[in-house]
This record gives sequence, C-alpha cells and structure tokens, in this order.
Amino acid sequence: MRRCYLVCYDVRNDKRLRRIHKLMKAYGEPWQYSVFYCTLKAIDRVRLENAAREILNLKEDQLLIVDLGSNEDAARESATVLGQSLPDQESGMVVI
Repeated sequence: MRRCYLVCYDVRNDKRLRRIHKLMKAYGEPWQYSVFYCTLKAIDRVRLENAAREILNLKEDQLLIVDLGSNEDAARESATVLGQSLPDQESGMVVI
C-alpha cells in the first residue's frame, strides 16, 4: 500500500544539496526547491531514508518526512497554496 509524504530538507553544503535534490527527484515531484511530494510504498520509504543517510551530514543537515496518509486526493487537497500554483500531477505543468 502506498502512502503520501511531504519531504523537506535543509542541506548546508552545495555538493550534498545537489545530490539530495537529485535523489528526491527520483522519488517524488518538487513542490518547491527543497519540498517534495512523494507517494511511496513502505520499502521505497526505507530506500529513500537509507540513501539520504548516505548523502546527508546528520550533524549539519536536516530532512523532514511528513506522513500525509494513504488517500492521495485528500493529501493533495490538504495543501493550501498562496502565490504560484503547484505543478499539475499529470503533466508537471503549473496549473493557474
């Protein structure tokens, strides 16, 4: 069963920042530069966490994973956006 997650990160080093951003693009869709929406199976969440641990300096950096539940529509609808819209989930295009 898949669950929806909001994943945010704060990385202090440019090299690690680029690596974690590339990793996150493989697991989810960017809502902002350091904020990703992911729909993951349990094993994929474990893989994401393990890969992030390999990249991050846990004394300097931070990665936050927020469980939004299993209902993808409800998870997307729970987000309130001020300013530019989130990307359309089908095309990746911004919806206005």
